[in-house]
Amino acid sequence: MTALGLPDTIQACLFDLDGVVTKTAVVHAAAWKETFDAFLRDRDGQRPFDAVDDYDEYVDGRPRADGVRAFLDSRGIHLPEGTPDDPPDAPTVHGLGNRKNELLLAKIRTQGVEAYDGTLRYLEAVRARGLRTAIVSSSANCRDVLRSIGAEHFFDVRIDGVVAAERRLPGKPHPDTFLAAARDLGVEPAAAAVFEDALAGMDAGRAGRFGYVVGVDRVGQSDALYAHGADTVVKDLAELGGKE
Repeated sequence: MTALGLPDTIQACLFDLDGVVTKTAVVHAAAWKETFDAFLRDRDGQRPFDAVDDYDEYVDGRPRADGVRAFLDSRGIHLPEGTPDDPPDAPTVHGLGNRKNELLLAKIRTQGVEAYDGTLRYLEAVRARGLRTAIVSSSANCRDVLRSIGAEHFFDVRIDGVVAAERRLPGKPHPDTFLAAARDLGVEPAAAAVFEDALAGMDAGRAGRFGYVVGVDRVGQSDALYAHGADTVVKDLAELGGKE
C-alpha cells in the first residue's frame, strides 16, 4: 500500500460528494423525510419515512427520481412519472423529487455547507502525489456546493446529476457515472479507486470492477459497507494518510 493507503496500481481517485467531501448527507436525509412524511400523511396505514434506515436503503446516493421510485415501491405505492419540470406540489415521481430539492436548497441556504477537513487534507495529498481526481455525484447541485466550500479546484473531472442527464447515464447503484469519470480521466477502472459512503455507491464500485473501493462510514454502517463491496472502511479519509 502507498502512503495514501491505496494499492500502488491506483492512478486516479473518484469521490462521491455528500457524506464524503461535504457534511450534507444529514441535510439530504432531513429533506427527504420532510418530503415523504408530508406525502404519506394522506395515506392510511403508512409509517413515516425513517431518516436512517429508509434513507440508507432507498435514496442515499441515487439520482433523485430513482430514490423516489425505490422508496415508494418499498411501500407499494406507484405514482405517474410526470416530467422533470413538474412543480413541487405535483403528485408525480418528479414532483416529489422537485419538492425534496426545493427543501434541500432552502436548508443549505439557511444552514450552509461544511466540508470534512480530513477529506480536504486527503485530497491535497492525493493531488500532491500526482493522482488524477474526479467528483462523482448524483446531485444536480454539485458544482454550486463545491464552489461554496472552495473545493472545485480539487477535481479534474465532474460527473454529476447534470452531466449524467446530458449523457443519459444511469445513476448509482449502476457503475456508469464512475466509469464515465474514469474514461474522462483517461484511466482504466482497475487503476481507479472509488470513495463512497452510500450503499448504492458501494454497489456501483463493485459492479464497475474498480481497483479499490473505500467505504466512508459516517453513520455506523461498516458491516453493510463491506457487504456491499468495500475493500476497506474508514470513519474519515484522514485515516488513510500516512500508511506505507
